[in-house]
Amino acid sequence: MPITRTLNAADITAAVAALCGQAARVAPPEMRAAVADAVAREASPAGQDVLRRLVENYDVAARTGLPMCQDTGLAILLVEIGQDLHVEGDLEAALHAGVARGYAAHYLRKSVVNHPLRRVNTGDNTPAILHLRVVPGDRLRLVLLPKGGGSENAGALQMLKPADGAAGVMDFVVARVSAEAVNACPPLVIGVGIGGNFDTVAFLAKEALLRPLGTPNPDPEDAALEAELLQRINALGIGPAGFGGTVTALAVHVATAPCHIASLPCAVTLQCNANRRAEVVL
Repeated sequence: MPITRTLNAADITAAVAALCGQAARVAPPEMRAAVADAVAREASPAGQDVLRRLVENYDVAARTGLPMCQDTGLAILLVEIGQDLHVEGDLEAALHAGVARGYAAHYLRKSVVNHPLRRVNTGDNTPAILHLRVVPGDRLRLVLLPKGGGSENAGALQMLKPADGAAGVMDFVVARVSAEAVNACPPLVIGVGIGGNFDTVAFLAKEALLRPLGTPNPDPEDAALEAELLQRINALGIGPAGFGGTVTALAVHVATAPCHIASLPCAVTLQCNANRRAEVVL
């Protein structure tokens, strides 16, 4: 099929720059609602106070244009490009340029170093982390997921044995949340990837975060796994901001993929209470 549509790289840069400001300042409506609703379920007075203050923080950020959190994150871009779309210019360069422009224009903290051991700040929060996928159609979907250092550091990956099964997955996830939830700024949204291979399972966990908050997995067994994980995690007693309580996580989202017969890859990513994301289709 011939190319049916052309999109200029400059328009992509402008769109990404706008997403940076939106994600940093405006909480997803379902996240604000979930935190507000959680006040009634939280048994701890200190936890209730944290939840109320989080809602207040969301509202102040949206009203004033200030970021919800001082750690404005490493920019992760999930890009779906239609196979019938022609980008006029360098797509990857346009995406990185959008992050650089957005973080400068919206006065967001730049948190990227140019080498993991030499630790010199790049000064513009690039390079971003890019995940590109070719899909049918002639549109470009851009999803920005800024990930703060505290919540990103709390993630983990383990190559389980197939015999470990669902019980092994649950034990691994709950143990990681128990050890790291406080550092990830609860209440959390937790993404769990199961399957694929070492390369892909961590990205699977990140993709799980993009599902509408609290929407059950369409697979009944995976949905049951999500529900049991959420129950076990909230029974840990960590609570909002780690002050103790019954709402450590708002949702657990599981995503699965086929894998090798000898493998059971599992990854968990903890998303902080800001749960920042923004998207646009061009």
